[in-house]
Amino acid sequence: MRRNKSGILRMERKWGILLALPAMIGLVMFTVVPVIASFFFSITDWRIGNEMTVIGFDNYKTILTNDPTFTKSLYVTTYYSLFSVPICLAIAFMIAFLLNQKVRGLSVFRTIFYLPTIVPSIASTMLWLWLFNPDFGLLNSILESLGLPESRWIYDEATAIPSIVLMSTWSVGNTVIIFLAGLQAVPAHLYEAVEVDGGSAWRKFYHITIPSMTPTIFFNLVMMIIGSFQAFNQAYVMTQGGPNNSTLFYVYYLFRTAFTETKIGYASALAWILFVIVMTLTFIIFQTSKKWVHYEGSNK
Repeated sequence: MRRNKSGILRMERKWGILLALPAMIGLVMFTVVPVIASFFFSITDWRIGNEMTVIGFDNYKTILTNDPTFTKSLYVTTYYSLFSVPICLAIAFMIAFLLNQKVRGLSVFRTIFYLPTIVPSIASTMLWLWLFNPDFGLLNSILESLGLPESRWIYDEATAIPSIVLMSTWSVGNTVIIFLAGLQAVPAHLYEAVEVDGGSAWRKFYHITIPSMTPTIFFNLVMMIIGSFQAFNQAYVMTQGGPNNSTLFYVYYLFRTAFTETKIGYASALAWILFVIVMTLTFIIFQTSKKWVHYEGSNK
């Protein structure tokens, strides 16, 4: 009996490895090998069409000490992240909270708020390019009809990033769904306990909803920060980094360095610096989460 059981376990182990093998090969070929290769490229001065020469960490030194465009792109990306992340997080949470109420046609409203997420990114960017047009765009038409001053939106250095932040609120559907799942997992008996004690709706929201949702908020916060530092399509399609590099996102600068200037080694160094920045921010958020994220059953 034991022999049969051990034979079955060995067979299951072999089948498990066999079935996981394609995914493991794909991980190695398309993730591990490119990551290792990019680090090697980052210590070279390789340009497409030229010979590759190892120069050590000169690319990193140049980027950190003698590249004003790197500083500008990092500033633009940080500026965008600081505004877009909290605004999108708050809007997504508010929408999810409203969609969690028991009203008629709730499934229709959920579909409406999720639809923008399934629109291809380039297509939605082209749509917003028309909305932002200062001459015949819909947004300026609305402002004009309300008697408000018009804006140049992405075509003005002062309003370019705020305009893209406004655009980012269009695609919070995935975050809304995650928040909605978290809200539906909050135990109903906790709300009932507050009602028994005579607590108001605000007390239920502040003392029950928010603490119960902190793990979901934490997850969405991390994902949004990582996503904000990978902003690319807006600059690529709409502004090409302008005006005056006011929308020169870090990833767009990396792309331009690699595929326009063909400086693969330099671009690889930029990619690794971005990796370190994102990892550092994620580590800091994980460390601070011990003070404000509350898990069910935790003694904290």
